[in-house]
Amino acid sequence: HVHQGAVLLNGADITRAGIRSRVLSGISYIPEDRQNYGLIIDFSLEDNLVLKSYFKEPFSRRGVLQQQRIRSHAGELIEKYDIRCSRGSLTKVRTMSGGNQQKAIIARETQRDASLLIFVQPTRGLDIGAIERIHSQILKERDHGKAILLISLELEEVMNLADTIGVIFNGKLNRIASADQLSTEEVGQFMMGVKGGRQNEETDGSRKGKG
Repeated sequence: HVHQGAVLLNGADITRAGIRSRVLSGISYIPEDRQNYGLIIDFSLEDNLVLKSYFKEPFSRRGVLQQQRIRSHAGELIEKYDIRCSRGSLTKVRTMSGGNQQKAIIARETQRDASLLIFVQPTRGLDIGAIERIHSQILKERDHGKAILLISLELEEVMNLADTIGVIFNGKLNRIASADQLSTEEVGQFMMGVKGGRQNEETDGSRKGKG
């Protein structure tokens, strides 16, 4: 629940908007818990790939699902994002590996052409190959002009992907700066609360004075 302030997306106030309204306004979300919040694991892959758009054309007409269009859409995403699945679009998501489940979520969310993509721990529990592919996809979306909010506890991931870094400690934003102004060690110190925002601003000021 919001206690104060407002959430604006492209100038529109979405603070109290419902989930579907936020989705339709241009937000894509890749959650940390892929099985409980990103997918319905007992559904087929093709049904999971239209979870946020099944009620719109071309997937639905006059309230009737267009299964052939849903299936062909799934086939396109399976090929484009290299989703490995034993029975193609009919594969039960439960039977897929964690990496392929994550690729399915990212395929669904990025193909929606949202203006803001929120990634939360997007590579948690994945192998190196899957991590590299997901990192590449995040950077590709950024290069296409999308706003990316990456929330991660992985220091290396943050340092490799972020243009601007904000560090939260005890529920408060402890430091925010361009990525090229922060070292890995500094970010780690802010994460642990060893270094405070005010102290760092003073340090930055003395550096600027010397520069």
